Parts: sequence; C-alpha cells; structure tokens
Amino acid sequence: MSDLILRMTDIVKEFSGVRALDGVSLEVARGEVHGICGENGAGKSTLMKVLSGVYPHGNFEGTIEFDGKPAEFRSINDSEDAGIVIIHQELALSPYLSIAENIFLGNERAGHGVIDWHDTNSQAQELLNRVGLNEDVTTPVLQLGVGKQQLVEIAKALSKDVKLLILDEPTAALNDDDSAHLLDLIRGLRNQGITCIIISHKLQEIRSIADTISVIRDGHTVDGFAMTDKDNSEQRLIRSMVGRPLDNLFPPRDPKIGDEVFRVENWTAYHPVDTGRKVVSDASFFVRAGEIVGFAGLMGAGRTELAMSLFGRQYGTKITGTVYRRGEQIHTRTVNEAIDNGLAYVTEDRKHYGLNLISSIAANITGANMAGVSKWGVIDLHDEAEVAEQYRTALNIKTDTVSRHVGTLSGGNQQKVVLSKWLYTTPEVLILDEPTRGVDVGAKYEIYGIINDLAAQGKAVVVISSELPELLGLCDRIYTIAEGRITGDVPRADATQERLMQLMTVGEN
Repeated sequence: MSDLILRMTDIVKEFSGVRALDGVSLEVARGEVHGICGENGAGKSTLMKVLSGVYPHGNFEGTIEFDGKPAEFRSINDSEDAGIVIIHQELALSPYLSIAENIFLGNERAGHGVIDWHDTNSQAQELLNRVGLNEDVTTPVLQLGVGKQQLVEIAKALSKDVKLLILDEPTAALNDDDSAHLLDLIRGLRNQGITCIIISHKLQEIRSIADTISVIRDGHTVDGFAMTDKDNSEQRLIRSMVGRPLDNLFPPRDPKIGDEVFRVENWTAYHPVDTGRKVVSDASFFVRAGEIVGFAGLMGAGRTELAMSLFGRQYGTKITGTVYRRGEQIHTRTVNEAIDNGLAYVTEDRKHYGLNLISSIAANITGANMAGVSKWGVIDLHDEAEVAEQYRTALNIKTDTVSRHVGTLSGGNQQKVVLSKWLYTTPEVLILDEPTRGVDVGAKYEIYGIINDLAAQGKAVVVISSELPELLGLCDRIYTIAEGRITGDVPRADATQERLMQLMTVGEN
C-alpha cells in the first residue's frame, strides 16, 4: 500500500438541510499529483474548505488524517501550520504591495517587531528563483500578469514549508505558454517531494499532469483511478462527471446564415494609461444573422479590448472607427447607447463586471433592462420574479428560487444568469467573451446549446475564446487577432489549430 499523506473518510457537510457533501472519501499518496474533477457545484470546493479548516472541525461529519495523524483543523492557520496550503482560483494577493511583501504577508521576516527588509527581499528572491519567476521582488503585484501572479502565490506557499499544495483551477485564466510553465513547475514540485492536488475543468490538462484522479458528482465520490490504469480515457472522466456519455462535446447545429447584421470598420483604440500605444489597430469585421463568429488570439492580442471599446467605450482612449447595424451607422459611445442599438456584451470576468454577487438572481437577470419590470420608475418585484423564472426555466439555471443570492450558484449557473441578463435586453448582436471560462464540461455543453439557439433565432453572435477547440467546434468563421490587428478571416471548412495559431502569431510588418 502506498504511503498516504491524506485520507478523508465519509465527509458529510450540510447547508440548511441540503447535503453538499454526502459521504465523500479521498486518499492522496505522498509525493503525487492528484487531480479532482467534477461539475460546478459537485462539492469540490466545499471538500477543500473542510480540509483547510474554513469549515472547522465539528462543523462536518467524517474524519481527516494528515501526515499520519488525526487532523482537527479549526482554522486556515491550523491547516497551514500542518503544511497544507490552498491557492484559490481568485488569487489572494494585495495588488499595491510588492512581490516580497505579498510572499511574507502574515508571515513577516522580523526581529524585535521590526521587519528585516534585507532578509525579506533576499528570501523572496530565492523563492522566485525556485518557481522560475524573473522579476524584481520590489515590483508591485498589480504590474504582473495573471500567470506571474500564480507563481507569486506558489512562492508564498513554498515560504510556509508546504507539504500539500492545493491548486483550484490554476490555469483557468492563463494562456497556453503560461499554463505549460505552471504545469512544468507542478511536476518539479512533485520531484521535490511536495504533494499536489489540482482541481481543473481542463480534462486534457488533468490527464497530462495527474498521477491519480478522483471524480466527485452531486456530493458523492463516484470514481477514482490511476493514470497507469488501462481505462484512463477522457470519455471515462466525462461519463463519471456528468453521469452520462457525451459522444460529442458540441451539440449538433445546422446553420442558417442570413444577411449582414453588424459591421465594424477601421476601429482603433489606444491604451487608457499609455496613450501613445495602440491596443486595437484599424480593425474591421462583420457578422451576419444566424452566424457564430469567433475571435482567436493570444493573451494581450486585443480581443477583449476590442469588445470593451466597442460596447460603450468601456476601455481605451482616442477611439475612432465606424459601427453599422443592418447597413445604417450607429453609435455605441455609452453602454446605454450600445444597448439601445441592439448590442450585448457578456464580460470575461462575470464575478467582477457581470454580476452583483450579493444581489438576487432575479435582480441580476433584470439589471440591464430594469425599465422592463418597472412601473412609473419603481421596480415591480412580482414582474421581476416572473421574468427571472422564465429565464431560469429556459436556460436551466439550477436553483430552487430566483430570490437566492447569485453568489451562491456554481460557476456554470452564474454564467447562465449573465446570459439571461443580456438576453432580456433583446439584443440583435451578442458579444460573448470567454463564455465558458471556469465552467465544467457538462455546463459547457449546455451553454453551447444556448449559443446555437441564439444563432437559430437569427442573432449575430461573436465568441471570444482562448480555447481553439471551442472556437473550431462552435463557430462558422473565425477572425484571428495579433497585436491589436485582425490578421485573418478563416471559414470553418479551412480552420485548423495550426492555421489559426499561425495567424495569431503574425508580428508587425
């Protein structure tokens, strides 16, 4: 029998009589990378909160053994003292502090109550060398990209003499290069004897990095296997996660493409701070009724900047260009003007810009069109609930009531609420920025079905995605963008990952 560093047995956790975990058991061998898979809402995050002491001992049923001893953690400090560190999907760094200050925040290098900055910075530099991050330790974290911030989080974990490192969706917001670097780092930590648990919806990624995998569905452990097993296929993972086989990751679709609905010509936008730098350069594109058009580009290529500058000029400065709807010029200088002219924009960051997490599902769904549920300037709560209930049913939002806070929903269901919000504005053109980021394979399939239905209704749909297989499986045409310039317009029949990547990496002429 392998040397186990962690054993969780028959864990039960209830919220208001609802069992989020119902007898989950988990075993992790010392020095391995263990993958945990499951749909949004399956119980993965709840299980990790039980392990880390966020839900303290006595607040759940079942037992935990860590490093050969019974574990009765009553706080995060208790679990970290034992050597367990969790890096959450939403990174917990202070943007205005330096890298070194973030690494040792709450764990300061001090003597007689005074911080030793030489010791702090020199130890931080050693940790950065260990994780392969070539940055000055005095650099403020806000100047770093997401990929580098992930490395700072790992350096922070290593400063605490970590034995078990848990990473929750560590590559959800990373490009391919940053993802590959992070996975190589995890392999290196394994070689140093550090045990890792990785939670991810990217199944190919899990299968490439993990030694063993556990699958949780609806609060139960439903499968577990080693990657050395004969049947370790992606189809097995999908079948275990969703409770049924998905023979095709994309719903079938028979496109019926009509006349041009939306056209942008010579769109240019400059960086809001570095006003001499173009982030979008002379971009022109069009979308037809019933058509799904993709935008592919590396991180920083200008895809989101293009979308945000178009939708109410939310990003950029010195913006120029022309927008047409059904052949007539329109203006989108403000968000209200964009909405009035038939545009909707589903942001890539639903938690910060797409939703009010402490407000109800109903209020979020009607938030972009409050006039639709108001009388004499006052919201009719009955009408609001009725509209929200219609969208809850139509989009299969999994909740018992639309009065529930939207922050309590899983990622996939939150994304459906964002889609509902913009559908209630009755747009002709929908721009969907990373519509399935942080969403499991089952919820992805449902969202793809919703996108197909929108196209079938004659909507013009734009999908921005970092996942090339998603664009290839979903879109009728794909534009590529590099350094703010549109570099290609590729029809579905000619689109391959290799062709798109070639166009995405075209440099300046």
